This record gives sequence, C-alpha cells and structure tokens, in this order.
Amino acid sequence: MSSTFSSSINTITPRSFSTNNSSLTPFLGSTRHLRFNPLTNSALPLPKLRQSSIVAVSDVKEKNLKSSPSVGNVLITKEEGLELYEDMVLSRIFEDMCAQMYYRGKMFGFVHLYNGQEAVSTGFIKLLRKQDTVVSTYRDHVHALSKGVSAREVMSELFGKTTGCVRGQGGSMHMFSKEHNLIGGFAFIGEGIPIATGAAFTSKYKREVLKDSNCDDITVAFFGDGTCNNGQFFECLNMAALWKLPIVFVVENNLWAIGMSHLRATSDPEIWKKGPAFGMPGVQVDGMDVLKVREVAKEATERARRGDGPTLVECETYRFRGHSLADPDELRDPSEKAHYAARDPLTALKKYMIESKLASEAELKAIEKKIEELVEDSVEFADASPHPPRSQLLENVFADPKGFGIGPDGRYRCEDPKFTEGTAHV
Repeated sequence: MSSTFSSSINTITPRSFSTNNSSLTPFLGSTRHLRFNPLTNSALPLPKLRQSSIVAVSDVKEKNLKSSPSVGNVLITKEEGLELYEDMVLSRIFEDMCAQMYYRGKMFGFVHLYNGQEAVSTGFIKLLRKQDTVVSTYRDHVHALSKGVSAREVMSELFGKTTGCVRGQGGSMHMFSKEHNLIGGFAFIGEGIPIATGAAFTSKYKREVLKDSNCDDITVAFFGDGTCNNGQFFECLNMAALWKLPIVFVVENNLWAIGMSHLRATSDPEIWKKGPAFGMPGVQVDGMDVLKVREVAKEATERARRGDGPTLVECETYRFRGHSLADPDELRDPSEKAHYAARDPLTALKKYMIESKLASEAELKAIEKKIEELVEDSVEFADASPHPPRSQLLENVFADPKGFGIGPDGRYRCEDPKFTEGTAHV
C-alpha cells in the first residue's frame, strides 16, 4: 500500500493486523493495561509505541485527499479491473435510473441512493464468496447488486412487483436474497448489526460445535457514521471481539447523518478508534478509492476467514445526492460537495485503468453501453411485472403460512373471494 494512515492517528499500515497484544501494535494500543503507582495514587507513563513513516490517507477535518487512486502494493489484473469497473458502473447507472423512476412515480416511499460511495461496496463485496453473508442498511440497492442479485430483481422490488427479490413486499429499504446470502436491508440505524453478528456466530458455531471443517464463511456488515454512537454498535463490537467472530464491520462514513454533520455529532470523529477499544483492529481508509478499499478489505476478510476475529474498517466516502430523493440537500456546503465530486471514484478508476494500460477507453465504453442496456431492460421488466395480490399481504406475518387463519369450513380465510374485496367476515 502506497500510503498509511493519518499522521494525527497513532497507527501503522494495515499490514499490521496482528492480534498479539505483546507486540503493542498501534491498532491494539488501547488494550494496553494502565500501570498504576499505589504510592502516589497516579498512573505511570505508558511505553511509547513504535512509530512509522506516515503519509496521510484521510483527514476528515482538512479533506485534503488526492483525487486519483494509487495502487502501491495492490496488483490487479485486467480481469479484476474490468470486474471492479463494471460493478461500479452498474451501481451508478442503476441508481441514476432509480432517481428517474422515482420522480416519474414508479417508486414510492423513501429511496436512498448510493451515488459516490460505490468504491466501498465494490471494494469489499467483489472479494466475497457466494456463501458469505452481507448485511446492509436502508441504502442497500448497490450492496444487493454487488452481491449478485440481478438488476431485474432489484428494480422490480423497487417497483413493488411480485418479480422483486422480496416479491414486492420489501421495497427500497428491505432488499433480501437467501440465494445470495444478502440478509437485509434494514430501515433503522444499527438494526442490522446484531443480525450480522448473529450470522457470524452461525459460521463459528458450524465450524466449532457442529465440526464442519469446510465452513469458513464470513459476514460483512455495512452501516453509516450515524450508527456509530448507537448502543447496538458497541454491544456487537464487544460480542464479536469476545467470541472472535468472523465478521468485518464496515463504516461508510459519508460525513453526514441525514442533515447532521458527523463532526458535530460525535466527540471523536475518528470512528476506527472504537475498534481497538474492544480489542480488535481499527482501520481508516480512503473510501473514494476502490483499490485502497480493496486492499484493506482483503486483509480484513482473510483475517476473519482464518479465525483471527473481527475488524472495524472506517471508509471515508461521500454521497453525491441528498439523504434520500425526498431530501432537497440544502444543508451541505456547495464547496464541500464540489470537492468530493472532483474525487468521483468511478472517474478515478477509469483514469487509472487507461493510464496503466489495463484497458482501453473503447473497452470501458463497451462496458458502459452494456450496463445501460441491462438497466433499461430491468426497468421494462419491472414495469411489465404484476403487482402482488392482496392476499399476499398476510403471508409471512403469522405462523400460519397462508396468513390469516382457517375458517370453520377448514379453508384458509384468504381464499374466500370476498376476502380480497375487503368484505369477508373475519
């Protein structure tokens, strides 16, 4: 990696994902025992940590990040680069189409777009296996796409159609796919973190209790900076570290929790520091650079897979649109938005690939054209798909698989023709 972390942060490169406390790696610096002098009733000075050469990767306050990605020790093949680019293009074009469809009245409720944050989803999820679990937030369309859920299924879900990945019952904030091990989509902040912790516990239980030696599945939990002052976040970090669960906690720090600046909402804006407080590595990375995210993701996921426990990764990123499509986005300073727009992760990757001769401009344009057609097809498919029947509203609510009980005649009430008209006697 060509750079390490901010000079204001006492840390070294992500290569030091050691969990050996005796080595006193700065990732685990806060786990050192305080030495106490009973005679003077005061703390003894702690030993100094070894220092490393520091180059800034991210400084939240100054926002002085470079606009183009650098690979350093990250080596990607042409195939890997094209996969990253295609996934990020799909993410961007799909979300732009969502905005169009929302304003045309094809989607309802709140729709939260991911524009600008693509490097985080792509950098992590494209390294995962199909059996690995991903847990998302209300900003979940792109996580679903990166995990392999088809554009048709995601768009249909947004349209509220039966062909959606949740049969039209989840909508924008509740993407789910058992096939791809995407288990949400959660509307409330912090809600998905306990679910992700449970999924990681499942993997550990299979391996250690059920003796499934082939189970090395891991979980990646995505959430925002606004979640990191929430109690569930701290409880789950503690539990994951205590049981050495195979999970990576990924903070998508886009600097704003709806309309609240991250710098105003938390006493210490460097979220990564909360990891060492629980005895796990804490890493901060430039979330606008897919190659840097990918390198940190490799280290963290491999660490989880080999049984070394959880990692907290803070990705500093930025959303290019308002909190949701209902947000006029008037609170953020125009100069701040322009600063991050100039660091567009998609533009930066495209520039890097052309300059590094990993791909020609014609090859990348061909990918863009293919994705545009794919997204257009998803809209046509979703628009032509049927709405769920009214009786489907009662499914998956009660233990009765049909939904609303059995009548005196032994038939499901929802099969009464008058039920769907709203006139059946219940």
